Amino acid sequence: MQQDEIILRKGIVHILDGELGYPVYSEQQLDITPDLNEFFTGHIFKIMSGDDMKKCYFDEESSDIYKLLKDFSEDDFIDFSKDITKRLYDIMNSNLAIPSADLAVLSFSLHSVMYLAILKMNYKESFVHMTQAEESGNVNSIIKYRSTLPASSSKLSEAVIINLGDYTVNIIEKKYEVNGEKCNYLSELYLNCHAAMSSKSKLAIVTKAVEQVNKKHFEEEPVKQMEAKRIIKEEIEETGAVNVEKISEKLYGKTPDIKEEFDAKMEKYHMEKAEVKPQSSATTKKFEKQFLKTDTGIEINIPMEQYQDINQVEFISNPDGTISVMIKNINKISTR
Repeated sequence: MQQDEIILRKGIVHILDGELGYPVYSEQQLDITPDLNEFFTGHIFKIMSGDDMKKCYFDEESSDIYKLLKDFSEDDFIDFSKDITKRLYDIMNSNLAIPSADLAVLSFSLHSVMYLAILKMNYKESFVHMTQAEESGNVNSIIKYRSTLPASSSKLSEAVIINLGDYTVNIIEKKYEVNGEKCNYLSELYLNCHAAMSSKSKLAIVTKAVEQVNKKHFEEEPVKQMEAKRIIKEEIEETGAVNVEKISEKLYGKTPDIKEEFDAKMEKYHMEKAEVKPQSSATTKKFEKQFLKTDTGIEINIPMEQYQDINQVEFISNPDGTISVMIKNINKISTR
């Protein structure tokens, strides 16, 4: 998927400012200029190509949003957008911890499939200049301005993208306090849908479990710990995914007790047979290098390609129990 494959069809923005006490609805659709098209398609692309996104499924019996979507027509785009905006504002107005925002409702097509995007653009605080005319002349000052929208280069923290063909939902959300407890209000209260974990969260669970098991059983064997990182990176490069069963076998197949411990950690999250498919290079960036720190305070950063090449780096176990790291074939050293 490329950003220019996203075709915006219609859009509208409503204001959800908690300090006003009521939503400010727009009565007209956006004039989607080239700049606005770039802004919105950029945000949609980042959401759909990233790994923070979670797949979500409507509770068809209890979800008001689902029922509205079933009757959705672009001919009634403005009224529809007001209906779904009002339901969100009612939740926000009763729970002041949820940040104020402008809500963009957009219809778009991608690969001949129709989608609806609900982008909650939370306000940012920034400083702007202000000019006032006084008797002595203009007075320029700097003031704090709260209603600044996220930049096009930033990532939205709350957004919903709905496939209008099968009504599957992709969501990015944050927990906020509702009735005294933090919850994912977008999926649980607004959409009434059941969300799975994002690829980013799943990969974090796998790597954390590997790190915990390795620290417990191989703390004195740093090479063993580095090999685990290499194996995960290799699996991603070869298959585009991390198959938990394969990783478990490759890492711990020769030590059944340790393998059982790792598998139990995965079962806790119902991930013992999971296949994690990260899309974004930012998610897998941590596997590109080996980061080492010695007990003497020396830090070494080794690109994975060099780590795997014995002609570049070698780890030597000495008879006295210490480890030597030999860096080979250096033509030039630079400092910074």
